[in-house]
Amino acid sequence: MIDLRSDTVTQPTPAMRQAMATAELGDDVYGEDPTVNRLQGLAAEMLGKEAALLVTSGTQGNQIAVMTHCSPGSEVIIEEEAHIFTYEAGAAAMLSGVQLRTLRGKRGALDPADLVAAIREVNIHFPPTALLCLENTHNRAGGAVIPPEKMASLYRLARKHNIPVHLDGARIFNAAVALGITAKKLASFCDTVQICLSKGLAAPVGSLIAGPQEWIARARRHRKILGGGMRQAGIIAAPGIIALETMVDRLVEDHDNARFLAEELAAMPGLELDPDEVETNIVIAALTLIDATRFCEALRERAILINPVGGNRVRFTTHKDITRADLEKALPQINAVLKEAASSRSQT
Repeated sequence: MIDLRSDTVTQPTPAMRQAMATAELGDDVYGEDPTVNRLQGLAAEMLGKEAALLVTSGTQGNQIAVMTHCSPGSEVIIEEEAHIFTYEAGAAAMLSGVQLRTLRGKRGALDPADLVAAIREVNIHFPPTALLCLENTHNRAGGAVIPPEKMASLYRLARKHNIPVHLDGARIFNAAVALGITAKKLASFCDTVQICLSKGLAAPVGSLIAGPQEWIARARRHRKILGGGMRQAGIIAAPGIIALETMVDRLVEDHDNARFLAEELAAMPGLELDPDEVETNIVIAALTLIDATRFCEALRERAILINPVGGNRVRFTTHKDITRADLEKALPQINAVLKEAASSRSQT
């Protein structure tokens, strides 16, 4: 199978597997796992934050952030197609008792004027605005990069109104590589940040949240509440260290492959996309000749896996386990399915 569904399907490298087998271990709930402590220190340094905390997943990290920043009955401002709103199963309402107020962005980026208008006045009828959540890169905007100047503008506005900012930076290193800057620079425009180790960085499991020392201490308790306190977690942390130390710079290869794929797909009748909007490793295309579910099923029969993402759109995601040769093999199969759809439509 040529698996283009997500960069979450990446397999750990041989070095990661070896590190898991030989990691120095302790009880992380007691704060005694040296490998976890090393990973957390490395992540905090790379993101320019005082401290970091290993969590089981990006969703858990984001939800811990919401719990730690907010009180029940408060409101979180977020872009309308953000991961926290779209793909986290209503967890913010269920776990934290908060209301999500969605704003429409442009390629995932909020307009500062819309943010100002959404901040609640002090009034007994309104939930207080407790948090602004950003996402960079933005998944459903096609892996779009939110420019640092845009993040800086939103961060300044939020700080002016005493509202903390949390960044869902599951793919922050993709954004940093695309921009030619450090993840630390992007993370400077938020108070807390979540990063994922198991997407483009190819670790088998795990994410981290980072922020002020005191905030991370409170977040650790919320991690425990959510069942995220792990024991000899160094076997998870060890490949995470390798991911941060060795897998960031190679993301440019995924970006180049995604751009190549987008340019080839854009030339195929039945697919609509703009290759110039492909900035990182995600390509989203709209289908005009065939239903998205049927398209994905037809490709699966040809040993190619992709995901439908709603509105008759589909997503292709490049990652370390997808080579240029894989794409060159997949493209004729994709074109064949589209031609079959066109022929079927003309006959009806």
